[in-house]
Amino acid sequence: MSIACIGITVLDRVQLVKQLPITGGKYVANNYFEVGGGPAATASVAVAKLGHHVDFIGRVGDDSVADTMLSELASYGVGVEKAVCIKGASSAFSAVIVDEEGERMIINYQDESLSKDPSALTEIDFSKYATILADVRWVAGAKYALEQARKFSIPSVLDADIAPDNIDELVELADHVAFSEPGLEKYSGSSDPIEGLKIAQKRTNNKVYVTVGSKGCYWLENDELCHQAGLKVDVVDTTGAGDVFHGALAVAIAEQMSTRDAIIFSNTVAAVKCTKLGGREGIPSRKEVDSALDK
Repeated sequence: MSIACIGITVLDRVQLVKQLPITGGKYVANNYFEVGGGPAATASVAVAKLGHHVDFIGRVGDDSVADTMLSELASYGVGVEKAVCIKGASSAFSAVIVDEEGERMIINYQDESLSKDPSALTEIDFSKYATILADVRWVAGAKYALEQARKFSIPSVLDADIAPDNIDELVELADHVAFSEPGLEKYSGSSDPIEGLKIAQKRTNNKVYVTVGSKGCYWLENDELCHQAGLKVDVVDTTGAGDVFHGALAVAIAEQMSTRDAIIFSNTVAAVKCTKLGGREGIPSRKEVDSALDK
């Protein structure tokens, strides 16, 4: 069983601080490290750690940052052969600040030379995948991949976080649209996640969800509001938790879990990740997830 994750990969430059800054000024970090990030890329690591073959399909520049990111993905067992290398472009990177409570602030940079053209994806056979996941950081690429999913009747997942472009077409195309709270607010215009979910449902015939951090996940089932609380854990670092949730959801859908079981599974994977430092190193194995689910 193979899963495709289409979207962005970035290099996260992480600094650990006592508290997140709330004003301008100079601050001192007590630790620093670099690790790969990006919604689709981190989701692909989650898929690999959960025991499935996965291909990461996204744009990178022809630089040492790309070499570092793709090598790291490959070290986790992620297939990177289908990544799209764009000559003359710089790969994406983020500045990430994490406080002692595990909350974080992320500032991302993407080179405009990272072409949005999805034509390179036409060489990929999407029919072989059990599930196709796309983030919203490469809208044209996501649209093509989701169209392929529909063409081959493959279930698809959209990681609907804040997007640089309009995502209406992506929401209409994806079978499962999992919003972050900020992503849903931008899409629906409502700061109330429940109201936003209802607005989103009026724009698609497919399933819509919203993750609300430690409060878990809400979704609509036949117009009925459903909720599943998150697993309570001692939080160390929330970086990548949403991305991990989406990767786990893609696995759950590929394994044909019921909706509630899929959300319980995804909530658990994301929660266990938050007990360790790092957006990827903390992602649990399938054995660790099964153990947490059995408690």
